[in-house]
Amino acid sequence: MTEVDSGTRTVPTIAELRALLDERRSAGASVALVPTMGALHDGHLALVRRARELADVVVVSIFVNPLQFGPGEDLERYPRTLDADVAALAGLGVDVVFAPSVDEMYPRGRDAGTTVHAGPIGERYEGASRPGHFNGMLTVVAKLFGIAQPDVALFGQKDAQQVHLVSRMVADLDLPLRIETVPTVRESDGLALSSRNRYLGEAERRAALVLAESLRAAEAAAGEGPSELLAEGVAAFGDHDGVSLDYFVVVDPDTFLPVSEDFRGRALVLVAGLVGSTRLIDNAFVEVGSDG
Repeated sequence: MTEVDSGTRTVPTIAELRALLDERRSAGASVALVPTMGALHDGHLALVRRARELADVVVVSIFVNPLQFGPGEDLERYPRTLDADVAALAGLGVDVVFAPSVDEMYPRGRDAGTTVHAGPIGERYEGASRPGHFNGMLTVVAKLFGIAQPDVALFGQKDAQQVHLVSRMVADLDLPLRIETVPTVRESDGLALSSRNRYLGEAERRAALVLAESLRAAEAAAGEGPSELLAEGVAAFGDHDGVSLDYFVVVDPDTFLPVSEDFRGRALVLVAGLVGSTRLIDNAFVEVGSDG
């Protein structure tokens, strides 16, 4: 176990984390968990700031989870910036950084243990493009919940499908914690913050703005109904070379299923695309069939 000047502790093992948190709980402290894969940006730090408001002890996990990367994805090149991440977290008064190895999390091997199945919604949208991704994500999140036993766990709205599936897992398995969703953090020009943004070259960075532009176009047309907002959102991609649209869909936030043409009310628009070789996602809530 190491410690930085702020009192932030970096813990590499499950046993050490449990011992530390048991001690704090015995004194009556509440615990918030922020699961991450590191390469932290202001979106992650917004989760941490909110966690600091909600609990006495804030734990941030940093673990690049191999189970949620498919063949040909960027597991090996995914940015790993532990020292910088810990320094940023220490500046926010994080109590514990849990930074386990792959062997610590999967001692019998990454393919040999029990896993969580995300169900049909886990096979749509991101799940269709990244088979097995959400099974791997839910498996590691379930492990983290079991290890840290937090009172509350925080996730970003940018990963809307992830939040939906985690929330459903907590409800379906009667896990004793609350999920808190924090709004997406964006650059001044609207680009949603992502650890993968660092892969973008200058021209790709400009092209990536089409994701946010498509959501604004959809929102502007939402009063006319689902077909119109979808058409306007997709049309925004027409003049953007170098960006390949994967999906653009409007879903019911409660079920995460595509809405029918007669749907009216609050909906969620999901978009994903490849900017060069970098996969980016975004989403926004809209009011369908309402001019207000």
